[in-house]
Amino acid sequence: MGGGGGPYSGGPGDLDALLRRAREEAERAKKAKKNVFLSFVMEDLSEVNLLRGQAKNERSDLEFNDWSVREPYDSKRADYIRQRISERIVQSSMTVVFVSEATAESKWVKWEIEESRRQGKAVLAVYSGDRPPARLPQAIVDAEIKVVSWSQLASELDRM
Repeated sequence: MGGGGGPYSGGPGDLDALLRRAREEAERAKKAKKNVFLSFVMEDLSEVNLLRGQAKNERSDLEFNDWSVREPYDSKRADYIRQRISERIVQSSMTVVFVSEATAESKWVKWEIEESRRQGKAVLAVYSGDRPPARLPQAIVDAEIKVVSWSQLASELDRM
């Protein structure tokens, strides 16, 4: 008398159901929340907060991870801040840079883009409104980072 001992004991229909459930579970895992490092300048904080709120209201699969920096790039605490930001980037699946007219000159945004790329993270730039700002951070231009509108962000992330 043999007994399989395994959890599967049904016929072919049960196997089909099991395979279907496995595929559905794999699809759900693929669509799991993306932990996104969000890079922006403090001048854009209110607009960034609105966009974050919109993402939550739309039950987005995005979880934004930012560490808002109010310190000057060359302050006494800059090395500590860079270390902490680098740790946040490590924990993220990718980096999204919110671009505006104020972003182009930010040394912190430049460094966050370069650090994200150094760590092998995908980087995507996003803007609000009808068109991107006239001036983008040079790090975005140099690395040929894709720039999309906020309304395109979710579909763009699905491709990544």
